[in-house]
Amino acid sequence: MTPVRIEREGPVAHLVLARPQRRNALDEELIEGLDNAVGELEGATGIGAVVVRGEGPGFSAGIDASTLARLASPEGLQQIRGAFVTAYERLERLPVPTVASVHGWAIGAGFELALACDLRVVAGDATLGLPETRMGVVPDVGGTGRLAALIGAGRAKELILTSAMIDGARAGRLGIANRVAPAAKLAAATCGLVDELLACSATANGLAKRIIDQAARPMWNDTLDAELDAQLQCIQTPEFADAYRRFLAAPGANSPQARR
Repeated sequence: MTPVRIEREGPVAHLVLARPQRRNALDEELIEGLDNAVGELEGATGIGAVVVRGEGPGFSAGIDASTLARLASPEGLQQIRGAFVTAYERLERLPVPTVASVHGWAIGAGFELALACDLRVVAGDATLGLPETRMGVVPDVGGTGRLAALIGAGRAKELILTSAMIDGARAGRLGIANRVAPAAKLAAATCGLVDELLACSATANGLAKRIIDQAARPMWNDTLDAELDAQLQCIQTPEFADAYRRFLAAPGANSPQARR
C-alpha cells in the first residue's frame, strides 16, 4: 500500500497520509510518497484546492522512531531533513490553496506539515505541538519560521521553548487554526472552508498566496539554513544523546504520549 494516496472529489484533491498502523508517523518512504503525490498534483488540471489529512485516529504523530534513529549523525540528518524540506516546500508552492484537516494529533514534523499548508481546520480535541526542545533538538523542517510568521515571535517562542502541547481550541485562539470544529464535524468544516476557496479565482488565489508567503518570510532560505546549523549543533550535545536513548527505548515510541 502506498503511504500517501490522492483522492479526487471534483476540483478538490485530498492527500491522505495512509500509515495508520504507525499513527501516520513520518518516515522516508512516506515523505517520498508525499513528494511524488505533490508532483502528480503539479501536473494535474482542474484542481482548485488541496486537502491534507491523515487516515485513522490522527493526522501524524511526527517523525517515525526508525527514521529518528538515523538523525543522530550529521550525514543522516542532512540527508533525511533535506527530503522533508523538499517535500514540504513543494507542497507549499502548489499554485492552489492547501488545507490541513487535523484530528487526533499533529506533533513535531506532523505539526510542521500542517504549518506548510496555507490553512488549517482543527478538531477541538486535537493535540498539536513541537516537542523537539524536550528532545534536545529544534524544529528543523521550517517549523520555527512558519510558526513565527503565523502567530508572532513571542507566541512561537512560548510554544517551542516549552515544548507545549495544545488542543485545537487553543490553536484557534492563537491563530494556528483558521477554523475549529468538534471532531465529528471536522470533515464538514473542512468542506465548508474549501467551498469558500473554490468560490474565488484559482489564478488569483495562487498568486496571492505566493505574495503573502514572500512578505511574511522574506529571509526564508536563511531561516532554513539556520535551522540546519542549530540542529547539527544540538545532535552533538549530551542532552540530545540522553533524550534520544530514552525515547527510542520507550514502549510505543511513535505514540503521541511518548512525545509529551
